[in-house]
Order: sequence, then C-alpha cells, then structure tokens
Amino acid sequence: MLRLVVVVLICALGSLHAAEPAVFGPKVEAILNAPEFKRASWGLLVVDAKTGDTLYEKHPDQFFAPASVTKLFSTAAALSTFGANFAFDTPVFARGRISKSGVLNGDLILVASGDLSFGGRNQKDSTELAFENYDHTYANSGLAECKVTKTNPLFGLNDLAKQIKESGITEVTGEVLIDDRLFAQTRSSGSGPDVLTPMTINDNVIDAVIIPAEKKGDKAKVELNPASLAFALDAEVSTAESGSIPVLNLTMAGQGQYVLRGSVPAGAKPIVRIIPVDDPTTWARSLFIEALRRAGVRVQAPLLRPQVVNLPDNKDYAELKRVGLFTSATLGEHLKVTLKVSHNLYATALPCLVAAKNRKSTADEGLRLQRQLLKDLGVEPDSMSFGSGAGGSGADFVTPRATIQLLQGLAKRDDWKDYRSWLPNLGVDGTLAESVPSNSPAKGSTQAKTGTNVWPDAMNNRALLRSKSLAGAMTMASGREVYFAVFVNNVPLKGEMTASTVGKTLGKVCEAIHADR
Repeated sequence: MLRLVVVVLICALGSLHAAEPAVFGPKVEAILNAPEFKRASWGLLVVDAKTGDTLYEKHPDQFFAPASVTKLFSTAAALSTFGANFAFDTPVFARGRISKSGVLNGDLILVASGDLSFGGRNQKDSTELAFENYDHTYANSGLAECKVTKTNPLFGLNDLAKQIKESGITEVTGEVLIDDRLFAQTRSSGSGPDVLTPMTINDNVIDAVIIPAEKKGDKAKVELNPASLAFALDAEVSTAESGSIPVLNLTMAGQGQYVLRGSVPAGAKPIVRIIPVDDPTTWARSLFIEALRRAGVRVQAPLLRPQVVNLPDNKDYAELKRVGLFTSATLGEHLKVTLKVSHNLYATALPCLVAAKNRKSTADEGLRLQRQLLKDLGVEPDSMSFGSGAGGSGADFVTPRATIQLLQGLAKRDDWKDYRSWLPNLGVDGTLAESVPSNSPAKGSTQAKTGTNVWPDAMNNRALLRSKSLAGAMTMASGREVYFAVFVNNVPLKGEMTASTVGKTLGKVCEAIHADR
C-alpha cells in the first residue's frame, strides 16, 4: 500500500511539470513537407523556456549548416569574455621630442585596439550605434535596399586628430604609424569586406553611392564615402528609363584605382556599391594623415606611401607620451549591430578578440577558447563544429539542440534581456524586418538570429541554398515563452524559389508556433 501511494505521488508531482501539449505540430509539418523541400533537410526544436520541456522536435541531434546563426555562438563567447559594457580604447603616442613650437621631431603611433566601428556608427546625442536593416556591407550581393548609415565613418580619426592638435602638436616630421599587432590578419568567411586586421574604418569598405538623375539620359551622380586622395574612382554611370534594372560594373584598374560603369533607372533611390579595402592598416594610415591635416597638424610623411614598419616593443609604450585616446561605444552596441544586420566582418573579429584577451593572436586560437566558453554556458562541445565566427566556413555545423542549449545558457545571464533585444525582431527590424507581413499576429513576438548561405550550382544553372536558419526566443500568443531553432539545408533555387522566399517560409513557421494552432 505504501509503495502504491509513493508511485501515485511521484506521478502527480511529475504532472505539475508536464508541458501543455503543443498543437502547432501538424501545421509546421505541412510547411516542412511542401514539394519544394523534397530534397532538403530540416532540423527543428522548440522548448518551453520555463520548464525546458520539448514542444516539438525534428532531427534535433543531427548536424546542420547554421550559416549566420553561427553568430549566436561567437557573440555569446565574446560577451562571456568581455561583458556588455566593455569599450575599446585606441591610444595615439608621440615618439620623439616635441619642441616648444609644437613640432614633433619623431613619429605618431596609433595603437589599434580591435575597435569594430571606430566611431563610424556613432550617432549625435545617442550612445546607440546606427544600423540599417540592409547593411552596406551586403551591397554587392545584389540587395537594392542596402543603405549607408547617416553617420561619419571618420569620426574616430577626426576625434583623435583634434586631440593631438589640442595637445600642442602642430607638425610631425617623422612617420605616422598604425600598430596593428593585437591579432593576426585574417579573412572573413562571409559576404562583404574580406580582410580583417585590428584596424577597421567604415567596415573596411569604400561606399560608392550612385544617385540616379530624374531624367533619362542624364549622368548619375556618384559620391564616395569616405572620400580620400589615396583612392581614385573613374565613374561614368548613365540614367536609363524609369523602372529599368540597374546595370553596374565595378572593376579594379590598379592599386587604389577603380572604374565604375553602367546605368541606373531614372528617379530611383540611391544605389550602393562597395569597394573592399585590401590593406586596412595602410588605408587607415592615409585617412589618419588626412584627418591630422584637416585638424591643422602638418604631416611630412607622404600620404600614398605604405607605412614604414618601425614599431616599438609593447613594453616601451609606457615610456611614450600619449597624445590622444578614442573610446568606443560599448561591446553590447557592437554585438547588437552584428546580430541585427548579420555583420560578417564584426563576427569574424570576435574570436580574434577573444584570442587577444588571452594573449593569443589567431582566429583559430580564439575558436578553441570559444569551445570552453560555450561549454560553460551549457552547450555540449561535440554538438558544434566551427571554422569561423561568422558562419561561412565549410566546417560550421551545429545541432538544433546545441542552439537551444546556448539560448538557455544565455537566458541565465543578467544581461539576457539586453541580448534578446539585440536580436532581429520579427517583422520589425534587422534581417527579420520583412520576414512576415506587416499585419502578422506574430510581428514583434520573436527575437531571433537569421542565417543564409547560397552557393552557385553551375551545372544546373541555378543556386543551391546551403542553409536557411533561424533561432531565438518567442512569446507565443498565449503568453508562453519558448526557445526555438529551425534549420533547412540544401534547397535548390530557381525561378520564384529564392533565399528570400525560403526566409518567408521560416516566418510562416514562426507564425504557426506563435499561434499554437
């Protein structure tokens, strides 16, 4: 009799923690089993945020290519390493004697700190960094909606130049140097700018903003952002009839020399193309010299010559006079931009910064450190495989369960509410701005990271969607909080089937889960 009572009591207690049955399963299954996905692979896991109970699963322990959902993992590792309120400090030192008249008989040395934006996204009277839902770094991918933020990409350099002038320096007879030894140069694995060093200006790109004329036949206007004497663009772009398709061809003619030809539709919105910088450190040096000259500091070093590398030992900086210091916005603001717009260069930098914090120098060393950081958040290490921080490496694979474990671990942190707000908001902003209709009941309910990875299928004259993914947190219509991860891999694209339409399919999955019916 006693044993029977104990068994009954255990069953009763267990029922207190049982999840309410989710009824959205059949509707989700219908979406996943649509004919256009017959050759694709799906992985999906939905869990109750409070109890951890599984509400729906499909291949939760299989590996899937996550594309930019990888950024959840790299931002989490950076957040664990530095904290949301960390800021980058970029100093400038004077090496040499400064005369009474302000002549520095020596060199200026800017020590790059790995600052991701270097003031280029700073907004007036706001501590929040600016972003556009369609970031300029994706402009060469064919996204017509890409925009340049209404900020000054040279803000950090201009601020340092002003400080140097105010310190009493009026002339520099030696070199202007950029110390970029914080971590080793690496390359981004995703779309947009490729080369990454600890010195970043304007996301390591030059924006060519093409402004169509109002009348067919007139010449379009082309503006460079930032403009510099170290760079030359020969642009001849005509204005075609209204409604025509933009045709633009950007080619390299020589070192720092480019040619832009083509046509744009009359009366259209400005169109952005980007020119990636292949040597960010030398580019930053040229821009810094120009900033100094604008501030009234004469610089004898030539603008166009690559810097002469003659840097002091790190320990010797303590003996040099600091003449400027630029402090960035918080790391949290940079992580927000990384997540909202899926910024590949910033995400690529994060393992490098983790490495540098631990006296290492390479991205691979940072990824090995990231393994333990993610394990500490509750993620099973063998359920992850990463070759990058951005999601474009062929080695990037995760399971839906690992992704949920990460979200559960992040939710235990004091800054979870902030982190969730940094994610794209379904139907509202970032890469989820147009994933559901404007009148969708699920609009604003879901904060999640998107991922897209497309490869050309030359044999079939089509594209292969290697991965479309989405993972984050949702408040269902009932008020229930859930974490979810959904991946679809290997979808052939042709005709009306595009990466964008598959993204809207994931939006429909969100709507089904949100309604729970």
